[in-house]
Amino acid sequence: MSMKENVNFVKDELNSEEKFLEGFVKVERFYKKFKSLILGVGGLIIVLAIAFSVNSYMEDENKIKANIAFDKIILNPNDKDALATLKETNKSLYNVALFLQAKKENKTVDVQIKYLKELALYQKALEKKSITDLGNLSMENDFLLKEFAIFNKALLLANEGKFKDAKTALNLIPQSSKAYELSSLLKHYLLTK
Repeated sequence: MSMKENVNFVKDELNSEEKFLEGFVKVERFYKKFKSLILGVGGLIIVLAIAFSVNSYMEDENKIKANIAFDKIILNPNDKDALATLKETNKSLYNVALFLQAKKENKTVDVQIKYLKELALYQKALEKKSITDLGNLSMENDFLLKEFAIFNKALLLANEGKFKDAKTALNLIPQSSKAYELSSLLKHYLLTK
């Protein structure tokens, strides 16, 4: 029996080696058949990985250049080279720099950043003392200073003697707002009007 077991063991070993070699031959045939496709996909993956890392590196460098340029502009608002660098590397920071420069010079500037654009519109409306513009700003749901726009609208209405409209506007300010205390003071004043 032991000899028979040894013979079976050897047969099993030969079968497993034969299957291994057969699998290896199949893989080799598959590789030869699709060699150019496999190498092309491998090359494409390598090129994409290199391109991604180069792009990431360039973005990081641009961020660093933009931050340095923004720091220079904060220290010296008239630095034209830093402003040009900022315009090339980071449009958002460029718009912020333009906004800050205009604010220092008491001017208004057209910026493309949503909240800064809204602040510029709010500032313009306050300077013009425009009830219509303040009303339009306060009608926007996501306006950053919505309640303050309503308060300023009511204040302008009260100054024009439109007390009923001012009271109506003040009722639009919720109690949870930071402008509620101001609106309460103005409401108190308007009680006698």
